[in-house]
Amino acid sequence: MSNHNTGLNTIEIQPKDTAKQRLNGIMAASENYHNILQSEKEKKGLFIVKTASRWIEQAKTRPIPKMLFGEFWHEGELCILFADTNLGKSILAVQQGDSISTGEAIPGFKLETKKQVVLYFDFELSDKQFENRYSEKFENHYQWNENFIRVEIDPDAEIPEHKTFENFLNESLECSIKETGAKVLLIDNITYLKNETEKAKDALPLMKHLKALKNKYGLSILALAHTPKRDLSKPITRNDLSGSKMLINFCDSSFAIGESSTDKNLRYLKQIKARSTEIIYDSDNVCVCQISKSSNFLKFDFLNFGTEQEHLKQYSENEKSEIENHVKDLLQAEPTITAYAIAKKLCKDESKFNSFKVKITRIVNRISNNSNT
Repeated sequence: MSNHNTGLNTIEIQPKDTAKQRLNGIMAASENYHNILQSEKEKKGLFIVKTASRWIEQAKTRPIPKMLFGEFWHEGELCILFADTNLGKSILAVQQGDSISTGEAIPGFKLETKKQVVLYFDFELSDKQFENRYSEKFENHYQWNENFIRVEIDPDAEIPEHKTFENFLNESLECSIKETGAKVLLIDNITYLKNETEKAKDALPLMKHLKALKNKYGLSILALAHTPKRDLSKPITRNDLSGSKMLINFCDSSFAIGESSTDKNLRYLKQIKARSTEIIYDSDNVCVCQISKSSNFLKFDFLNFGTEQEHLKQYSENEKSEIENHVKDLLQAEPTITAYAIAKKLCKDESKFNSFKVKITRIVNRISNNSNT
């Protein structure tokens, strides 16, 4: 065996190597060295600067993103699922985690990946509450795949003196990713990672941190978030996501769960943002589901497709006029009365008070604006 120094690298050549093989080795080493130099040239401080053609060539070497939950969520995406309280965000997230951990698609939604490890960070339920959802009165428990790993906060954990809770939480989150080798994260919910997400100065660092983790470990992240109380007669938009618009601006995809006014057990899923696909499930084509519990597993059952309008609260013109007249009368009788107090007086169904309050607030604001013009 002899050594040939190319000036680029030292290549070991076996006695049986042909001249062509030696030449191929030299050329491969030369190309590799050229690529390293080219990559270094493309780094400009914070930026990487390449021609569009080189970006495409690089992209060709990466796998095509596969669906994790139909067109709603793809591999490699930071996706935000948002909805009002008690509409089933956690139920759907756990169902997705179970699906990915077993490699079995949720009926009605495509799954293109093989089964893999899923980390579910549960900042909402206690272990007993979780048990209740996935058993029959705490018996006949659902059998989970070992790939599904649930994580909750250790109440006895001591935070190091030199660290804040948020810093320690983020470090622990990253440690869990490295130790388990998981590529899929479910975070329930995002507000636990940052107490204040309603301001850009707080939401932006959070999204940057999640995207950095995603890129560093090649993750797919589904983060759950709340919506403020909304008017159920209005379609869901990106403006309904509670907090700063930084959340929706920096995520790769987002979808929402809407409440059906026709049946308290019905929900609809609507795409809000997508990058790996076109928007398929918009206002004219939502996925209608029903929350059910077959024996020991609480889940969403896909029913059909429909329009969002079918599930929105409908007010007749007479009802609208009647409510507005009542509001005007109360404001005239008591000019300092609040929208909340008006809603309390006029709401006929306490279970729908929150959405009714939003409607009354809009009417009060409209009347106030009209009187000032």
